[in-house]
Amino acid sequence: MCGIAGKLYLDGQTPVDPELIQRMTEVIAHRGPDGSGKYVSGSIGLGHRRLAIIDLRPTGAQPMSNEDKTVRIVFNGEIYNYRELREELLAKGHIFTSTTDTEVIIHLYEEYSEDCLSRLRGMFAFAIWDERKKFLFLARDRVGIKPLYYVNTGKALLFASEIKSLLIDPAVRREVNLRAIDRFLTYYYLPGNETLFKDVYKLEPGHYLTVSDGRIIDRKYWDLPVSTSNRWSNIDEAVTELQELLSRTIKDHMISDVPVGVLLSGGVDSTGVLRYAVEHSDEPINTFTVGFSGASFADERTYAKLAADKFRTIHHDLTLTAQDFRDFLPKYVWHMEEPVCEPPAVSLYYVSRLARQTSVKVLLSGEGGDEAFAGYPKYRNLLVLERLKSAFGPAKGLLSTALKTVELFTGKENRHYRNCINSRMEDYYYGLAATPETPFNRRKSSLYTSGFAASLGDYASHQPTRDLFSQVNGSSTLQKMLYVDTKSWLPDDLLVKADKMTMATSVELRVPLLDHQVLEFAASMPSSYKVHGRTIKRVLKLALQESVPDKILTRKKAGFPLPYDRWLKTELRDFVNDTILSQNASLDSYFNKASVRDMLQEQQKNSSDNRNGGKAQHALDYSREVFSLLVLELWHKEFRL
Repeated sequence: MCGIAGKLYLDGQTPVDPELIQRMTEVIAHRGPDGSGKYVSGSIGLGHRRLAIIDLRPTGAQPMSNEDKTVRIVFNGEIYNYRELREELLAKGHIFTSTTDTEVIIHLYEEYSEDCLSRLRGMFAFAIWDERKKFLFLARDRVGIKPLYYVNTGKALLFASEIKSLLIDPAVRREVNLRAIDRFLTYYYLPGNETLFKDVYKLEPGHYLTVSDGRIIDRKYWDLPVSTSNRWSNIDEAVTELQELLSRTIKDHMISDVPVGVLLSGGVDSTGVLRYAVEHSDEPINTFTVGFSGASFADERTYAKLAADKFRTIHHDLTLTAQDFRDFLPKYVWHMEEPVCEPPAVSLYYVSRLARQTSVKVLLSGEGGDEAFAGYPKYRNLLVLERLKSAFGPAKGLLSTALKTVELFTGKENRHYRNCINSRMEDYYYGLAATPETPFNRRKSSLYTSGFAASLGDYASHQPTRDLFSQVNGSSTLQKMLYVDTKSWLPDDLLVKADKMTMATSVELRVPLLDHQVLEFAASMPSSYKVHGRTIKRVLKLALQESVPDKILTRKKAGFPLPYDRWLKTELRDFVNDTILSQNASLDSYFNKASVRDMLQEQQKNSSDNRNGGKAQHALDYSREVFSLLVLELWHKEFRL
């Protein structure tokens, strides 16, 4: 696990400044505190920061080359089938000087060129420079576990693991992408390849980019399959196959020359990962979780301790306070770089730091289990809703009346799903990516200044969702939802958080449930194997039912709960108001201050009413909106925009 950066002048003549490459890697030293390296030759420069995980010797240093120094690589990630690939390549006559997975990629490229990507199992972002062909090859893993950003200045292509490396070059302008602000307030994250910096892009998951003779070409090499398989006669057969796949996959994800721990939330996914990790470890495993100070907060520690006791781990936990949360927010923005409304990311930072303090450099996580095996309640709810819409046909008005009478869903969800009755899924699903309610989308007309609104033109803020739905026409309702979330919500929100917060503490996070073989296996299953009646994540729970405590399998989904909404209204109220409503706030360029003040007052009034026994529970909750505005303002300050 590392950080990479580089620059290539498109004319093939202009020399790269070695000092620039040095500074591009220094700014991401947190991604690799164990070493650094660079290669600069004429118009190409490659930089690397190393977090030593496999082959801790100097032979694992990067940039790394083949035998005759004609192919060089900088690589961030882990290849879990590298040992098998190494044996194949040795048999073909390739010569190795290390035992790293990095060197395997070099020789695999020599053997198969860009097609080498289909042979790799793992998480990766890398750059290969082929000196003979004057050819640059950038690639990102199938799901987007590891990040890779790039910018074309017109004269040069720059790339890096983090945007802040690109900004080191004076040729890269620090200009705000105005459309991305609107899209962020639509989704609470940024789907697709755009960033909040104009002209800075994400290489999308499952894509690679080549540069040759000044031409830049972006190609897709993998997509999540949506066709189901008929190879199982019943779900029990699928359960047995899944158990074998999970055992094999998690064993591979434990390959390391440094200690491996487990990030334990006490949920089904992380406990399932722990169950198989223990099976393949000769030593007790360190597990880590986080709780929160204050009364009446949801706390994962009870369930995490239950799992830790069951599997006899060396368990660690910590307590996070409102002050801890507030203190880290500027660094949260600096590390995340992209505007993401993901308050639990702060918890992930602190628990990763705890792991690092106990000498654990690698953590396994259950991230991705919900997208692979349909673990969000919205999947079950929307399956019911879409079936009812189909059954009622033209009489959808009666369905709305029926939902008012019968609380098929609970509280706020019931109101929200009624609003979806007369819309196609591709037109309303974007609003479910982060929360059942999206107040921003109802308030934009009053929130935006006239100038900012005019700058957006006819820009369709939720077009990414429509585009993804169009790629899976004819698939089942559940397949569509899982496909869209795996291609947007997962890489552009959850995995951004997972990578940036753990790497901020120099810890590598591995996500075995997002191994592409696990994803493809889950995608091939009939929908009923994943959602059946009120049961979600059905096949995974069946696979774990004999080894995971029933209290964990049947608990209500919680994720990594964080009481940020209450903190924003109470302990952090003054900080929020002083930041968002300051006289020189950057937000004033986009939003009407009076409308923003009204939103804050309504949010804080709701808190007061609740404490006094009022009826504010029926009012809209603006916690996500307030946090999003707070993040946006801090982002401008941190990056001096």
